[in-house]
Amino acid sequence: MKNIAVLMGGYSHEWEISMKSGAVIAQNLDSDLYNIYSVAILKEGWYYKDATGERYEINKNDFSLSIDGEKVTFDCCYNTIHGTPGEDGIIQAMLELLHIPQTSCDYYQSAITFNKRDCIAILKPWNITTGRHMYLNQGDSIDAEIIARNIGLPCFVKANRSGSSFGVSKVYKVKDMDAALENAFSVDNEIIIESFLDGVEVSVGAYQIDNEIKVLLPTEIVSENDFFDYEAKYQGKSQEITPARISEDHTNAVQDITRRIYQVLKLKGLARADFIFHNNIPHFIEVNTNPGMSEESIIPQQIKASGATMKNVFTQIIENTIKHHNS
Repeated sequence: MKNIAVLMGGYSHEWEISMKSGAVIAQNLDSDLYNIYSVAILKEGWYYKDATGERYEINKNDFSLSIDGEKVTFDCCYNTIHGTPGEDGIIQAMLELLHIPQTSCDYYQSAITFNKRDCIAILKPWNITTGRHMYLNQGDSIDAEIIARNIGLPCFVKANRSGSSFGVSKVYKVKDMDAALENAFSVDNEIIIESFLDGVEVSVGAYQIDNEIKVLLPTEIVSENDFFDYEAKYQGKSQEITPARISEDHTNAVQDITRRIYQVLKLKGLARADFIFHNNIPHFIEVNTNPGMSEESIIPQQIKASGATMKNVFTQIIENTIKHHNS
C-alpha cells in the first residue's frame, strides 16, 4: 500500500479551515489503497498524530517520519494547506527538491495564483474579462478620493495574498476607505482594490487527469451578508446552489473560461475559479489552487452533483500525480 500524507494547516489566518479540509480529505481517501497520515504543517511544528494522540515530528531533511523505530516515507502528499507555505509555492518547491509528488500545482504556478495581482496580469492578455483594479503596497501614499474616482463606489478592498475573505471589505463611501485599507494591510502588505460587479456570482471547480481537464458544474453563491465573506462561507450565512440557476449558454461559457484558465496557468489537481456575471458576461475574480474541502465547501458539493464520489476523485488525482511525477 502507498503512504499518503495529507498536508493541512499553514501559517496564515486560514490554518483552522485547512485543518477541517484535511480531515475531510483524509476521511474520504481509500484506506484499501493507502496508508493515510494526516500531517499538520503549522508554525508550532510539522507533525503527525496517531489515533492515540502520540505526536511524531516530520524530519524536514527528507520529509519522513520515524514511528516506533521504523522510517515512513511518502509516495505522495495530498496538499490542502491554505495560505503560506502550502499555497504559495514554498512547500511545493521543497517537495520537488526531495522528489516527492504533491497534488497541488507546481511551485511557480502556486506563487502566481496565490498573488491575485500577478494572476490577473497574466490572464488579461488571454482575453479573460475582469473588473477594474488598483494596487497598493504598505507605505504608499494613499488618496481615497482618487481611488473612488478611478475604481468607483462601492468597491472591494482586499488583501492581495489571502483567502477565505480575510482582509476583505466592501466600501460604499470615501470616508470608510481608511478603515478598509487598515483591515487589508493587517493581513498582507500588498492590497488590491477591485470594482464592484453587479450580477450572479458563481464558482467552478476543475481538475486534470492525463490530458483531460474535467470541469465541474458551477455553484451559484447567494450570500445573506453584503458579500461572500467569512460568515457566508463558513457559518451558514449563504446559499450555495449546485448546479447554478443560470442558462445552459452561461453554464457552458463559464465552464469554457475555467478550462482556459486552468490551461493558461498550467494548473494541477483540484482548483476553483470564481466569477460574477456582470452584464451577462462572466468576469473573473480569482482562482484558488488549494480550495476549501470542509463539509461547508463548494468543491465537495460539485463533485457530488457530477455523479462522482470524493473517494474516486481523490484516488484519480493521487494516482495521476504519482504517474506524471515519475514519467
